[in-house]
Amino acid sequence: MSEPTAPDSPETIDELRRQYNELAELAGSLAHEIKNPLSVIHMNTDLLCEELEETPFPGQRRAIAKVDMIRHQCNRLENLLRDFLRFARMRDLEMTVGSLNEQIQRVMTLYRAQADKSEIQLQIILDANLPNIKLHSDSLQAALLNLVKNALEAMPNGGQLLVRTYSVPGGVAMEMIDTGCGMDEVTAMRMFEPFYSTKHGGSGLGLPTARKIIEAHGGRITVQSEVGRGTKFAIEFPTPIRLAS
Repeated sequence: MSEPTAPDSPETIDELRRQYNELAELAGSLAHEIKNPLSVIHMNTDLLCEELEETPFPGQRRAIAKVDMIRHQCNRLENLLRDFLRFARMRDLEMTVGSLNEQIQRVMTLYRAQADKSEIQLQIILDANLPNIKLHSDSLQAALLNLVKNALEAMPNGGQLLVRTYSVPGGVAMEMIDTGCGMDEVTAMRMFEPFYSTKHGGSGLGLPTARKIIEAHGGRITVQSEVGRGTKFAIEFPTPIRLAS
C-alpha cells in the first residue's frame, strides 16, 4: 500500500494548483457565456427604451421606469462580470524591473483632481533611494487605483491621505493612511473575501483582486482600521536578490 501524500508535499500543492487553474478556467468561460447574451439584452433594452419614448401612450412613464430598472441591473451585472473575470484570470504575470514610486506617482496624478474637489489633502512622501522591484505595471496600477479610490470614498467630507514608501529588510514597503470613516473589526477581517461588500451596488471583488495582484508580485498587504479615525494599508514587496546586492 502506498503512503498517503503529505498535506504540504509538492505533489499535493501541484494538484491543488491544477484544480484551481481548472476552476478558474471554467469560471472564466462561464462568465463569458453569461456576458454575451447579457450584452444583447442590454442593447435591446436601450432600443426598446428609445421606442417607448417616441410616442406618448397611457402608462408610458411606468413602462420607461421598468425598462430603466432592467438597464440598471444589466449595468450592474456587466460590472460584476468584468470584475470577476479580472479576479479569475489573475495568473502568473510577466514581470519587469521597475519603480514602485513611479507607479504610485502615476496613480496619485489620476486622482489629484478628485481629491482637490473633495477637499482631501494628498501627502506623498516617497523614498528617493527606494530599490526597484519586479512588477507588472498595468496590474499593479489597477491594485493601487482600487486602494486610493476606496480611501477617497471613505472621506466624503474631506480629510487627508498619506502615501509613503520606505525600504525594509529584503524589500520595499508602502503605507496608505486615510483619515476617513474607518471600518469595524468584522469588515476589516472580511474585506478581502470575494463578493463581500458594504457598498451599495459594489461587486465585492475590488479589494480581493487588489490583494491577489499584490500576492502575484510576491508581496503581502495588511490593514488596520478604527471607526471614526481612518484606515491604514501596509504593503511590502520583495526586492530580487540580484537587485538588492
